[in-house]
Amino acid sequence: MRNEIQTTGINVQKQSSKTYIIATAFLSLFALVGFAYYGLPFFFDFMTKEYGWSRTVITSGNALGKLLVGPLFGFIAGWLIDKYGPRRLMLTGVLLMGTALIGLSFADSLPLFYLFYIFNALGYVCGGPLPCQVLISRWFDKNRGKAMGIAYLGIGTGGALVPLIAAGLEKNYGWHNSLATIGFLVILIAFPMVFFLRGASSKVIQSGKKEPAIPIKEVLTNPNFYLLAVSSMCAIGAVGGVNQHLKLYLRDLNFSQSEAAHVISLVLISSLVGRVLMGWLADLIRRKYVMIIIYLTVATAIPLLLVPDFPGRIYMFAVIFGIGLGGDYMIIPLMAGDLFGVRALGRTMGIILVADGVSESLFPMLLGALYNEATKSYSLGFTVLICVALTGAVVVSFIRKPKKIEA
Repeated sequence: MRNEIQTTGINVQKQSSKTYIIATAFLSLFALVGFAYYGLPFFFDFMTKEYGWSRTVITSGNALGKLLVGPLFGFIAGWLIDKYGPRRLMLTGVLLMGTALIGLSFADSLPLFYLFYIFNALGYVCGGPLPCQVLISRWFDKNRGKAMGIAYLGIGTGGALVPLIAAGLEKNYGWHNSLATIGFLVILIAFPMVFFLRGASSKVIQSGKKEPAIPIKEVLTNPNFYLLAVSSMCAIGAVGGVNQHLKLYLRDLNFSQSEAAHVISLVLISSLVGRVLMGWLADLIRRKYVMIIIYLTVATAIPLLLVPDFPGRIYMFAVIFGIGLGGDYMIIPLMAGDLFGVRALGRTMGIILVADGVSESLFPMLLGALYNEATKSYSLGFTVLICVALTGAVVVSFIRKPKKIEA
């Protein structure tokens, strides 16, 4: 009887810890990705108008930050997470991201603009998807897809709320104060949960045999690694290009600030459906096929931005694109975990996120360069993104089923 009571107590404690882990990852992604990443493009049209910067310059901040920080720090961050756990790095990331948004609210010169975008990139690497992916993967064996899907709902929830909050704040207090307030909110929302994580973040809940660690050399010599990296670069590049320019595109169509905010919010609300749906599918069928479905969904949505206007066109795009967006970021760490194991996930995703960061930063700049100022047209740029998303789906199809890890 005593043993049964002790076993029950341990199970309850584990379940409570798992709940806290999901809540922590949810709020971190809510703030650092939902608020910060999806919130910043809302302010791009204000910056172009006030500072006279082009669309290429506005999107170059993200590129510079990702290109400098990613290659230098991405793998190191993954190694630190694998060795010491995610908590300390996440705390640093939250503070850096909040500082970045506050700084960007008054950065009226390009040197300051680029400096705070470097802070932004550091915050994203340290406190964003990478440590949250490792945190979830370490604590969940069965139902890992559902757990990742629930945690990633934070991105969609934060991203859906931030344009509405930003629009309301901008109307009453101006865009500078609006952006600074969002920076403070990032810290207030994410910091407390991570702070009280304590030792939980370094533990691994195991339901069977201990998974052996895969040397990083073995990962880097596996063709699946490069197929996953290239395919994810294609998908993230296509999604990032649209996201960074969506507000500017809508303003070209004479959408008001409020109308544009509601469209962006609908994209992120739809992403909630995408995360749950794709997380559910990822536990039912091979994740390779789920990736293909996601990439084809993104490729299907973008043409709606090119066809002649008809009633509901933009809102139809928002729903379809949002569903694809919802599954896009979530499926990559699940695939990496399947291919290379949880114990190498930090280092593996550290490298892949560097590659994705390069793609995510360069494609918005490319889209800005291909934008036709005379006709206010994104036709060529969006066509390129469609081809890129389709290429990603083709590359995924060549990923081979991983060998089962044995103790």
